[in-house]
Amino acid sequence: MSNDPSAPLLAKNDGSGDKHDRPHSQRSEASIASQKSKGSRRSLTNFEESTPLLSGEDNRQNYGDAPREGTARSTAASSLRSLQGGGSKKGKGSRRWPTIIALTILTIVLLIILGLGFAAPAVAERYAKEAMVFEPTDLSIDSFTSSGVRARIQGDFRMDAPRVKKKAVRDLGRAGTWIARAAESKSTEVDVFLPEYGDVLLGAALVPPIVVNIRNGHTTHVDFIADLTAGDLDGIRRVANDWLDGRLRQLSVRGNADVSIKSGIFSLGTQRFSESIIFKANQIPIMPKYMIAHLAFSDAEREGEKGMIANVSLRLANDYPVDFQIPRFRFDILVPGCSAEQGFLTLGEAMTAEAQVKPKTDVNVDVSGFVRKLPEALITACPDTQTSPIDRLLGSYIDGQETLVYVRGSRNPSKETPTWITDFMKDVIVPLPFPGHEFKDLIRNFTLADVHFGLPDPFASPNSPESKPRLSAVVKALIGLPEEIQFPIDVGRVRADSEVYYKKRKLGELDLSKWQHASSTRTTIPHEKEEGLLVQSIVKDAPLDITDDDVFADVVQALVFGGNPVILGVRAKVDVETATVLGKFVVRGIPAQGKVFVKPISGGNMTFSPEVGALEILETSKTGLKIRAKVNVTNPTEYSATVPFIDINISVNDTILGHATARDVSVVPGPNRDLAVIAVWDPSHQSGKKGAHIGSELLSQYISGYNTTLTLRTHASSIPSQPRLGTALSIFNVTIPTPKLTPPSNPNRPVRPDPPNAPATSAPHFIDDAVFHLVTSTAVLTLLSPLPHTTLWITSVLATAFYNNTPIGAIEYDVPFKVPPGASDTPRLPVDWSLGSIGHDAVKKALGGNLKVEAEAKVGVRVGKWREKVWFKGKGIGARVSL
Repeated sequence: MSNDPSAPLLAKNDGSGDKHDRPHSQRSEASIASQKSKGSRRSLTNFEESTPLLSGEDNRQNYGDAPREGTARSTAASSLRSLQGGGSKKGKGSRRWPTIIALTILTIVLLIILGLGFAAPAVAERYAKEAMVFEPTDLSIDSFTSSGVRARIQGDFRMDAPRVKKKAVRDLGRAGTWIARAAESKSTEVDVFLPEYGDVLLGAALVPPIVVNIRNGHTTHVDFIADLTAGDLDGIRRVANDWLDGRLRQLSVRGNADVSIKSGIFSLGTQRFSESIIFKANQIPIMPKYMIAHLAFSDAEREGEKGMIANVSLRLANDYPVDFQIPRFRFDILVPGCSAEQGFLTLGEAMTAEAQVKPKTDVNVDVSGFVRKLPEALITACPDTQTSPIDRLLGSYIDGQETLVYVRGSRNPSKETPTWITDFMKDVIVPLPFPGHEFKDLIRNFTLADVHFGLPDPFASPNSPESKPRLSAVVKALIGLPEEIQFPIDVGRVRADSEVYYKKRKLGELDLSKWQHASSTRTTIPHEKEEGLLVQSIVKDAPLDITDDDVFADVVQALVFGGNPVILGVRAKVDVETATVLGKFVVRGIPAQGKVFVKPISGGNMTFSPEVGALEILETSKTGLKIRAKVNVTNPTEYSATVPFIDINISVNDTILGHATARDVSVVPGPNRDLAVIAVWDPSHQSGKKGAHIGSELLSQYISGYNTTLTLRTHASSIPSQPRLGTALSIFNVTIPTPKLTPPSNPNRPVRPDPPNAPATSAPHFIDDAVFHLVTSTAVLTLLSPLPHTTLWITSVLATAFYNNTPIGAIEYDVPFKVPPGASDTPRLPVDWSLGSIGHDAVKKALGGNLKVEAEAKVGVRVGKWREKVWFKGKGIGARVSL
């Protein structure tokens, strides 16, 4: 044998020998008849010294061809028969010379054989080791026995002299083997030991007698059956565990055998052979690759116990020329516990069906596993964590990662499995890589109904859940069930940490880490054949953490002004509390990815028309008012919102005039009445002289009945705990009509209908009536104050009345007078008549009657400390004329 362990066992260089020169191997009773070696030249390759005669797998067989009738006898046998007088019937003299020649040749051969076998044993051993080549062609297991296996080994044996490096050894070996021609070994037991493991016995093989042609280049086909017996199972188990744990960097194997050899009638005695081979890491077989062809889970009942069956069809790669049948084998399925001290936990048991292994052909194996009710240790969270052993197993599986489960020989083995296999496997734990299943598009449809948005609590601690916007809704998810799941499943609770995206940009994170009760219904997914699970859950006050203000602004803009549904993407890791035949347990980290269609807040043209009433002046300053009011507004959207606190700027033409604050306000779809709002009107403080001028103009236009609008806009302090949210919303200008102040009716007279064909007007009527006194040249106005709790003072009046755009008269009055809540009359205000004008003539003609007049005025107003000058233009003011 060669010292090169990487040299191939099989050779491919051609050598030849005819049928007269090549002996047939002699068969023992245990041997199987071999095929006759052909005379064609066979290929020769270099053979390694480490290559065992019977292959590196302890294959020991009877080699050679059975003798056949009519074959030529050997020269030595013919000579012996001549000496014994057999053969020709010629005379005595004629037989002497052949006998002498044959005896001389035989003597020489004997001397050479004895010389090679006894005088130069080292040379013979070296030649044999370096020149022998054995090429296995087939290995099959005939049957499993109680102590091992019965294997059939077939192959080709030859001597390849060119492999011998030293010329003297090569020449002497070729000469000796040419003379000997054939060699036969008797029945031999080969013991294989592992030196690195204290010379533990790996196994033993009983090899029957073998006859081979030992001449250079001649090939002998051998075919025999050998009984292989397992050795020290405890020692073998140590090797197996080191191999499984990846600690086996190399493996030394030593084979010992006492071989009795003879050539022809000459016995060469018993030779002690001891050969060692070192297998490097890359020469040690690895776990065969396999593929899961089919996997299905279903509920079942065994031996009166309910559980779950896993049917698996595996396809294993087989790169070896072996042929045997795998018996049924039962094993336990194990899962790592929380710690090394806890060890492995039993998940279930499995049984393999019988499988046939063919040479260099993939092997199909069917496995049926059964899992009973899960033990508490499997579903209980490990110390200082929130995950259990089953969580880790399922988590890596549904993430698509390769998952490790472990198998061990069952403590209750199958009766069909040989005892030595069960004894060996019962303490060997084999890691079994289990490819994960990446559940893509598991959630087929995801919708939110009855959505309720809540603004953050302004007094909450920063970064707390209460300091973030909140969302409540009915969540509906249609989950597509993988085809592997063929058992009933119910969902009792769900929770998740999800990320929300808008146009592939992250909007924020929706915190659903609190368990939410859920219900589930088995259904069929529309437009698809597969089954699904409809899960519904009511989510209450889930915090929404906005992480990108720009994205949030885009979403709000699309919802408010886009008029179309907004599509949000959701990526989540969902924990599901399931109820199955195995009991209740949590499946954690299910990847969920889907789309959320959010209905627009408006159809693209959202308008609010708030009505303001119950005004009350709470505080005044030289430049501003603090007002409390009740607001009625109709919410045109399908969304509701809870507002614990919000402050919004009030502006006109991008000039801030004041701000409004709401606390603990709930807005629902449709009409909302008596919403409490506190507003601060202080244009001068907010925007200086420009603000004061715009504020005065706004008031003047408003009391004159002009169509005015206010712009509402958030700012950084709108939500104190979420300045970023307020800033993000500030880019939106929500413009609304200036809320109408409805003055009270005059209790002193009934409401008079407008004259026929009078133009309709929505202007507030703060001047309910006017009386002109012609004799005293005065006028008395009946004013309707919109302030139900506060007295308004008029500090000055500079006004002109018109009839059909012609002046009637002018009033100039600078003595302050008060306007109490409700209807009140002014003092008699002096009137400077426009004598001779058409308007004045119209007044005189209306003496004792009524007419409609217009008015333009500049008025000084005071409420508490606050003072303002406004102008007024009114039309259709009803006026009575008296003396």
